[in-house]
Amino acid sequence: MSDIVEWLKYLLLGAIQGFTEPIPVSSSGHLIVAQKLLGIELQGFSFEIMTNTASLIAILFIYREVIARLVKNGVGYVVTRDKQYKSDYNFILYVIIGTIPAGVIGVLFKDKIEEIFSSSVTTIAIALLVTGVLLWLIRNLRGVKRDGDLSMKDAIIVGLAQAIALIPGLSRSGLTVIASIATGMKQDTALRYSFMLYIPISLGGLVLGIADIVSDPELQALWLQYLIAFIASLVVTYFSMRWFMGIMEKGNLRYFSYYCFIVGALILIFL
Repeated sequence: MSDIVEWLKYLLLGAIQGFTEPIPVSSSGHLIVAQKLLGIELQGFSFEIMTNTASLIAILFIYREVIARLVKNGVGYVVTRDKQYKSDYNFILYVIIGTIPAGVIGVLFKDKIEEIFSSSVTTIAIALLVTGVLLWLIRNLRGVKRDGDLSMKDAIIVGLAQAIALIPGLSRSGLTVIASIATGMKQDTALRYSFMLYIPISLGGLVLGIADIVSDPELQALWLQYLIAFIASLVVTYFSMRWFMGIMEKGNLRYFSYYCFIVGALILIFL
């Protein structure tokens, strides 16, 4: 019976990761709070890396046609310099530029950032409240920029927002979507650009984290629990992302603002 309870706890943790990864509410923050409530203390980064990889696979599947088009047309522009491919080539270029700030800062200062902004529930609560305020500020913005209208300035601004999201408790998807909309992007472009930025960052995290997974002393004992969480994260991320895409089409980000205010306040009061 105790094994079943433990499996259910890891199933719930994986589902929480999957549900909160695409939406602007901080998956890492929710995992920290959930671990505290469930009485689970995860050592190292193996669990986070594995469940985040599951989310990555789901998002790659959802955007597979977009990615295939970008790669095909990006290569097409390099080879032929045909102007019909230039828009997708530029989009790839701006994804690369937007990835640089978080990539550099993450490699050089991630441990220091986590040390300064300790992953306590108080930090998570404050981060949620900050995210709520930012979501509220951009709730009525309706941009006009499409994929082909992005600029170097847009890429740098959104890239810096992604770097700021390295602070524990701040939502990567939230800050990049907020920054994208603030620069004048349409909702669908903001979402697409946000998750094109997520792919290289997540892949980089996986590559850098392989050593942590291999050397994790708990992995042999918890492999089944981790597998359960991986599958839960994979499946739930897919449906959560589809749901969020529908919300972005309607522009109802204010509801996430309310959620961040409520959950942030509850954490401050009760945890």
